[in-house]
Amino acid sequence: MRSFLLTLLLTFICTLALSQNVYLVAVGIADYPGTDSDLVLPVADASAIVDLYKSNKSAQTCLLSNSNATRRSIIETTKALFCQARSNDIVVLFFSGHGYPGGFMAYDQKLDYADVKSIFSACKSKHKMVFADACFSGSFRDVKSEKQKLNAAFDGNVMLFLSSRHNETSIETPSMKNGFFTTCLLRCLKGGSDYNKDRVITTKELYTGVSKGVIQLSDGRQHPVMWGSFNDDMAVLKWQ
Repeated sequence: MRSFLLTLLLTFICTLALSQNVYLVAVGIADYPGTDSDLVLPVADASAIVDLYKSNKSAQTCLLSNSNATRRSIIETTKALFCQARSNDIVVLFFSGHGYPGGFMAYDQKLDYADVKSIFSACKSKHKMVFADACFSGSFRDVKSEKQKLNAAFDGNVMLFLSSRHNETSIETPSMKNGFFTTCLLRCLKGGSDYNKDRVITTKELYTGVSKGVIQLSDGRQHPVMWGSFNDDMAVLKWQ
């Protein structure tokens, strides 16, 4: 009996150690102050990402949209959620809205390198990810003068999957439910890029599937980029 209980306890401990929870904060901003900068699909993008992750029983999610997605709110919400992650867990920041060379536009002001660094700095996870469906988001990778800041902001195991190159816009059309990048990201995370059918979406699988889809949808006008300190087999999402 004692041996059985010990075996059961060890099995539980091993299962707990191997378990992988997901923590997601999804930001979508379509209604910026005034009317000149308004977009159509970012809130739908962020909502769709949340719905997808909610269908995975190991995920905790939070949605911030429009006026609720201020710079302060994004930073405080992500810090509060991501600090719960253990080293084996996955943390994801999804952003859909306006981008600029060097960051993203929150509802009220810019969200820059230092802000993103502060979001991840206290997080223990070894699997940190940023998905961005934003114009010029590839500038996170390409602005050479900001290389030192970039390395400081995204040191450790951080994967950035950005919807477009630094000189490209991220396309949305009212005839679709989501932007081109988010449409392909959703399809691939649901299993469209699970090429070996093991129910684990890796960085390499995700990039291959999303990149091919976006280039096809955009007729070669938009090219996603993936950058960071990670290996090709890092799990982006494990389906329970």
